[in-house]
Amino acid sequence: MDNWDDMRVFLAVARAEGLSGAAPVLKMDPSTLGRRIVRLERALGAALFVKSPQGYALTDLGERMRDRAAEAEVSLARALDEGQGASAGLTGQIRIGAPDGAANFLLPQVCAAIQAENPDLEVQILALPRVVNLSRREADMAITVSPPAAGRLTVQKITDYQLHLATRTDAPPLTSLSDLKGRPIVGYIPDMIFDKELDYLGALGASGVQMASNSVAVQLQMIRQAGIGIVHDFALPFAPELCQVLTDQVALTRSFYLVRHTSDRHSDRLSRFAAALKSGMQAEVALLEHTARLTARPVI
Repeated sequence: MDNWDDMRVFLAVARAEGLSGAAPVLKMDPSTLGRRIVRLERALGAALFVKSPQGYALTDLGERMRDRAAEAEVSLARALDEGQGASAGLTGQIRIGAPDGAANFLLPQVCAAIQAENPDLEVQILALPRVVNLSRREADMAITVSPPAAGRLTVQKITDYQLHLATRTDAPPLTSLSDLKGRPIVGYIPDMIFDKELDYLGALGASGVQMASNSVAVQLQMIRQAGIGIVHDFALPFAPELCQVLTDQVALTRSFYLVRHTSDRHSDRLSRFAAALKSGMQAEVALLEHTARLTARPVI
């Protein structure tokens, strides 16, 4: 192996579990990445991946090497932090993992504002319909809807957020939950709910959904076509065809948490970014929720 760049390529492919997913992260084409992996394996005299049409799975050696390389990556980041004064702008690359509701409707504008003040900073948003694995360094920090109960992690509450039933503004009026009968209900695919806090319809006692997706953004588009479902208040300003309904009968509160690996607690760069991210999300949620409240349809 020639240099740290080989390890950077290896880590990206291991985290993406394939060449196509790693290519945009490294700004390299998949064929080049494939050649780099082959070269690295030849230099080591051992296979790091089991390659198949489904992707690249780590061998036992690959898993051990990934863990050590991730530790080295953290040490390198800390060394760079030492050279960056507290008064200087943020630089380098920071990746945030988040559920797609936050990733679609909050983080783009929040991260754009942070990046505008730090032009040498590269921000990446990893939107996944599951919990981001910080131990495997899939991201530098993660936003979750439940505080993790295990792992070497530090957790900080960001803010509460609200959810209500919403439907098209031109849909027939509703006066009670019984009026939902016969309406197409939109929600999560039941067996793909990765956090109990996302089981909104279960909390309402709903027996099933007629249109479902594991993506909040797709659910919103389904409701925009025809349907009714639980919508984040902060997402409603992006769908002017929709309005809140039965707000006096259905009102849910959930929370966002910022999760970081414990070993990063001494990183001034990540701590400064985390503080800006937290304050930015708090302000954005408050602004969008205020706008959403203006769309509520009164019960007739």
